Amino acid sequence: MNILNFNRFKGLAKILNMDIFLVVIGLLCVLVGILGSFLPVLPGLPISWLGLLFVHLTSVVSINYTFLGIWLAVAVIILLLDYIIPAMGTKKFGGSKYGVYGTTLGLIAGMFFPPLGFVIGPFVGAYVGEMLYQQNSKVAAKAAWGAFVGFLASSFMKFIMSLVFVGLYFYEVIGNFKGLFPFFYN
Repeated sequence: MNILNFNRFKGLAKILNMDIFLVVIGLLCVLVGILGSFLPVLPGLPISWLGLLFVHLTSVVSINYTFLGIWLAVAVIILLLDYIIPAMGTKKFGGSKYGVYGTTLGLIAGMFFPPLGFVIGPFVGAYVGEMLYQQNSKVAAKAAWGAFVGFLASSFMKFIMSLVFVGLYFYEVIGNFKGLFPFFYN
């Protein structure tokens, strides 16, 4: 009889350990997602979404496919906008397609020189692209400024959404705290 109770406890311990593991991995994902809002190397919002997925994979939180699907769509849309917004900023400030190409190439090149490369890369790329096309430093500087403003707008948007994902994560964990961490209630 005593062995039977021990085996039940052992099975429960495995479930609890897996749930705690999933909650901790989920927390790490949403925190890395915040970093990814500033570092183009990390796809921040998709990583934050994985944090939500891990919480929903626990034995306590029921999987809500609509909830997960909507937030995945938001993450993917913002991921796509992240590549479009700096180019739009370049275009809005009078840059040509060469400035847009330069912004994109500068963003890619900037990834190899963190952390300042992420900010300076699009700016320098837009400037060089416009100088090659128009050879007018005033227009090139204005287009480069547009690339920089676009980068800041994109980063701000990703940061706000990553905070939303953190909030959603904690909403799910706190709402199911008693089931996820029953040992606090014994």
